[in-house]
Parts: sequence; structure tokens; C-alpha cells
Amino acid sequence: MILGQHLLIECQGQHALLDSSELKELMVRAAEAANATVLYDYFHQFGGHGGITGVLVLAESHISVHTWPESSYAAFDIFMCGDAKPFDAASVLADAFPEAEVYIRSVDRGHPKDVSGNKEQLYPNTLNQTERMTN
Repeated sequence: MILGQHLLIECQGQHALLDSSELKELMVRAAEAANATVLYDYFHQFGGHGGITGVLVLAESHISVHTWPESSYAAFDIFMCGDAKPFDAASVLADAFPEAEVYIRSVDRGHPKDVSGNKEQLYPNTLNQTERMTN
């Protein structure tokens, strides 16, 4: 039985340069797009111009981020169960900066015998929503 979907999202580009409030706003928009409920948020910036780690705790699980601005790299993690739509959340994150390079790995979460269909995909920023989800 598949209980949820876990998306690992690698971003090379502008995502890594956002400050805490901008990341929170982007992640809340992503949660809303997925029909998820935000219960709690926490963001921490590491000294000076260091990276940020942040999390939205959702009724459906979580969205988290870790940034390395010196490398123009951000890693997002979306885990959702129930009726939430994690790929809709991922679309908000990826579409925020169309020129960024975004790679998404999708992992079905559940009983080990039921999650053998896990897949990886390159998120093509130039394709429309329907084409993205069918590739």
C-alpha cells in the first residue's frame, strides 16, 4: 500500500539566494497549491550570508529546504500523504524561477513490496503543466 509521495528537489539557481521570508512565502504558496494545511513553520539562517534551513510542518507531512547560496544550490523536500498533491507544490517551486535548473526525484512511500515503481525525472521548466506530469 502506497501511503504518500516524497519528492526530492534539487535546484541550481535563484532559489538559493532567497532570504527566510521569501522562502517561507514560496513554500506556503507551494503548500496551498497542493491543498495542504500548514501547521507550523521554522526557518534558521546560518551566520552572515550563510545558507538557510527551513521547514513547514503540514497536516499532510512536511516541506523543507536547505540552501547553499555560495553554490547557488537549494534542496527542497516535499513529503505528503492523503489527498494532497505534492507535484502541484513542486510546480510552484520550479516555476518560481523558470531559468533555474530543477531536478525532481519521486519516491512512493509505503510498504516496501508496494513501492517498486519509484521513478526519477528531470523537471522540464519549458513544458506546460500537463506535459510535465505525463513525462
